[in-house]
Amino acid sequence: MGRKRHNLAGLSRFVQEAFKSPADDTSTGQSADHTPPNADAESSNIVTGAKRTASQRDEAGSDAATPDGNAAKKHKIGLLGPGHEKYDATGLVPFYTEESEVPRHLRKYEEGWYSVTPELIATQIAERCRCDTILDAFCGVGGNAIAFAQTCERVIAIDTSPTRLALARHNAVIYGVEDRIEFILGDYLSFAEAYMTLPNSSTRKIDAIFLSPPWGGPEYLAGSTTTPVNGSDEAYSSTPQPSEGHPQFSLSQIKPIHGAELFKLSRKITKNIAYFLPRNTNLDEISALLDKQNRVNEKSLPENVEVEEEWMGPKLKALTCYFGGLVSGQEELFNA
Repeated sequence: MGRKRHNLAGLSRFVQEAFKSPADDTSTGQSADHTPPNADAESSNIVTGAKRTASQRDEAGSDAATPDGNAAKKHKIGLLGPGHEKYDATGLVPFYTEESEVPRHLRKYEEGWYSVTPELIATQIAERCRCDTILDAFCGVGGNAIAFAQTCERVIAIDTSPTRLALARHNAVIYGVEDRIEFILGDYLSFAEAYMTLPNSSTRKIDAIFLSPPWGGPEYLAGSTTTPVNGSDEAYSSTPQPSEGHPQFSLSQIKPIHGAELFKLSRKITKNIAYFLPRNTNLDEISALLDKQNRVNEKSLPENVEVEEEWMGPKLKALTCYFGGLVSGQEELFNA
């Protein structure tokens, strides 16, 4: 896998045309907002909310007395410092400096908080996905996109929420990688379909895709019975079984479309997929994603999927399922 820089003009033009809205040149055709609860956030510098406390607002907005007794207005620079004011998302959502200030109902399940991949896990996944260009299909507030920007030449980060995307850019500035990430406000499904219609000569080649779609809210641990897709009971249907006290998670619970269909769509762009899923995911469904006829080469065994358990101390947080050339021993598939 190379690490060369490519011209972004083709993809940028596509994005501008494909996602331009008549009502607002800066917005795109969006689907309904989704909530991507991937895993509980651990310690990191990721901003998941932003509203200063009353004392901070008073200090930033108060008038300071000058020697002649007149009040002089202070200039607000923001959390990111001078030069980055346009990326500062401090006022978009609540921000607290002390745990005691956080309302009780937000302490565990505030969206930006529980949807951020723990930083150590994001770093591990990014190491496995080193390449020229990676697409983060559901970037949220940017935890994984930032990690990818430290191992890949270019990151395309997509999300349907203007607020989440603004927070992602804000966080990228904090980590100093904002120049390596192309943030796109839009729906990944529409992006993928449009991308595949473009001639290869006018588009940036996407080497790998990271899928971390919405799991259905914090209730994902409750599990559900899988709903067959296109009448294929054998491929996608299963009966959840208890796993560490929780029913198994089915790919049918993934939003905005069935997780198997999301995988198939992504594989039309690249074989190299990293699929971030709940720790109680039904592994039989993961195995069924691969066509058993797919082979690494004419003389080898069928293509495999590699499932990596993501642990934080004694707690299993999630699973990352690697496909294509991201699987150890199948590197020759990377450019296939």
